Amino acid sequence: MTPVPHRSHADDLLSFIRASPSPYHAVASAAQRLEKAGFRELRGTDDWTGTTGGSFVVRGGALIAWYAPEGTPSHTPFRIIGTHTDSPNLRIKPTPDTGSAGWRQIAVEIYGGVPLNTWLDRDLGISGRLALRGPGGRTDSRLVQIDEPLLRVPQLAIHLDRSVNDGLALDRQRHIAPVWSLGAAEEGALLRRVAAAAEAEPDEVLGWDLMLHDIQPPGYLGAEREFVVASRLDNLVSVHAGVTALAAAATAAEEPDYIPVLAAFDHEEVGSGSDTGAQSPLLENILSRSVKARGGSSEDWSRALAGAFCVSADMAHAVHPNYAERHDPDHRPLPNSGPTVKVNVNQRYATDSTGIAVFASACERAGAPWQPFVSNNAMPCGTSIGPLTAARLGVQTVDVGVPGLSMHSARELCGAEDPGHLAAILGAFVTSD
Repeated sequence: MTPVPHRSHADDLLSFIRASPSPYHAVASAAQRLEKAGFRELRGTDDWTGTTGGSFVVRGGALIAWYAPEGTPSHTPFRIIGTHTDSPNLRIKPTPDTGSAGWRQIAVEIYGGVPLNTWLDRDLGISGRLALRGPGGRTDSRLVQIDEPLLRVPQLAIHLDRSVNDGLALDRQRHIAPVWSLGAAEEGALLRRVAAAAEAEPDEVLGWDLMLHDIQPPGYLGAEREFVVASRLDNLVSVHAGVTALAAAATAAEEPDYIPVLAAFDHEEVGSGSDTGAQSPLLENILSRSVKARGGSSEDWSRALAGAFCVSADMAHAVHPNYAERHDPDHRPLPNSGPTVKVNVNQRYATDSTGIAVFASACERAGAPWQPFVSNNAMPCGTSIGPLTAARLGVQTVDVGVPGLSMHSARELCGAEDPGHLAAILGAFVTSD
C-alpha cells in the first residue's frame, strides 16, 4: 500500500480536484486554502504599501501568491513555483443552443489538445463562471458548477461505422455537439439552466466562460490502489502541490531564505498568450509591485530577480507499456519513482545543468526520488510555462513534472506517491538551499 503520508496528500489532492472543475474553481480552491494558512487577498486597485506576510492576487483563472515576513529585505530573491490551472476540454460557445434530427444539443468549441475519443460516452456536467449585471452599471463574476449527468457526446455505434477501430472516426467540426434533451433547439434553454445553478436570473447574465467536465469523481486504481485516476491531473497535481508548499513555508517556524512564490497561470494549454498567461506581464508586475510595497527600489527589484529561481511544475510522460517504442530507450520514467526533470536541448523545456542541480538538491533535502526525462528524438516534444517564464523574466528555470499516462485525456493516471513527493520537494525548494 502507498505510505501513509503520501496517501494523506493524495486524498487531499482528490478533494482539491473534485472542487476544481474549471480554472476559476481551481483558483477559488487555492485561495481558500491559502486564506486558512493566513494569506490575504490583494486587489490591483488596493494600496499595497507596507504589505508583508502572505498575500495573493486573483485574476480570472490565474493566481499569484507569495510570502514575505515582516522585516524581509526588499532585495530578497524569489523562489517561484510555476504551474497552470487550465486543462484541455470542451467549452461552450456564446450561442450554444443547437440540435439535429429531433435532439437538443449544445454547441462547443475544442480547447487545447483534446484526445476527442476520451470524451465520448462520458457523463458530463457544466462549470465555469458567469459575468452578471451588477449595481451601478458594474459587472459581477459568479462561479457555476453543475455536477449532474447533464450532457453526453454519443459515439456512433460500430454497426454504423465498421472502421471505428481503425482510427479516430470523429469529425472535429461536425460531430462533437453533446446531446442533453429531446426536442427542437430551444433558445435560452442552457442559459436558464446555468443561471439557476448560479442563483441568478437569465437577464442578469451578460457573458460566460463555461466548459464541460466529466462528473466521475477522482479515485484510486490498481491492485494496491497505487495509482490516482482523475480528470485534470494536468495540471492540478502541480497547483495543489504548490499551494501545499507555500502554505507550509508560511507556517514554518524558521524564516525562509527566499520569498516563496506560487504562479498559477491560465491558458497554458493554448499557448499562454493572454492577460492571465505566462507570456503576460502579470507575474512580473505583481512581484515588482510587492518589492516596492516593502520600500524597495528599482535596484532592489533587480537584485531580487537576479537571485531568483523558478521550478516550472507540469505533468510528464511515464513510459507507456503498449507504446514503449515512442519513448527514449534510456529515459523511461515510471509512476511512484518520483517526479521527472524534463530536458530538451531545443528549449522546449528550460532545464539546464544548473537547474538539475538545484532541483536534485531540493529532492535530497526532502528525501524524495526523482527521474530524468527526455523525449524520443523522433517524437515532437511538448512544452510548458518554463521557457516562457525564463524568457519573460530572465530567471533561471527548471522544468519538472509528475509522470503519468493518458495526458490530456478526459481521465488521466499517475502514481499515488508522486504528488506527495512533488509537494515535499517544492517545499524544500522554496525555503532553503
